Amino acid sequence: MTRRDLPAATIRTQLTLPLRFADGFATAARVFTFDGLVDGREHVALGLGEHALPVARPTAGDWRAAAPPLVRLHSECLTGDVLGSQRCDCGPQLAEAVRRITREGGFLLYLRQEGRGIGLYAKLDAYVLQDTGLDTYDANLALGYAADERTYAAAAQMLHALGQEDVALLSNNPDKGDQLECHGITVSERVPTGVHLNAANGRYLAAKADRGGHTLDGVWGDEPESAGS
Repeated sequence: MTRRDLPAATIRTQLTLPLRFADGFATAARVFTFDGLVDGREHVALGLGEHALPVARPTAGDWRAAAPPLVRLHSECLTGDVLGSQRCDCGPQLAEAVRRITREGGFLLYLRQEGRGIGLYAKLDAYVLQDTGLDTYDANLALGYAADERTYAAAAQMLHALGQEDVALLSNNPDKGDQLECHGITVSERVPTGVHLNAANGRYLAAKADRGGHTLDGVWGDEPESAGS
């Protein structure tokens, strides 16, 4: 893919935020906000583990990491992250990422692009269409959107602003790494996430593998009979 240059973003604010999850897991995050993001959205970066300490003007050398930081690009999902919806795997992936990055040191970028970029109301409209038999990608297309409208240019800007030009990417989605590299971030390692299969999200996960190219090899057996999203 052709390298695309981006305008520089800058860190707007940073603060320490104590976190506690429903299962009792607790950690501290260094939360960064930004000015100059190309899409104008309010994305945030969470520094976890050794990257949770305050840094006035972060550069790649500030944390003195022996290896590239573990980085997760996580797209906002109100239904999964907050309400615990079983129709997707977003909530479990978020919890997994926070734990793993806290242990290994790195950043979780929380990106405000609900429903693969189409927004909350449209995502819920897509759920209605999924209940008639469409998969998650065809439902977006039926509503007049692209199958996946997410872009990761702002995520690359955030990493540049944090001084992180070389990362280990925690993701099963090859498009994330491809887009980061297109914007000047070196993805030195692609680290798979767990596959969080439940009785309601089998068709959704299968569509991500078959239609979205997500690397979920070796997971599939019989699809749960009640899978419907």
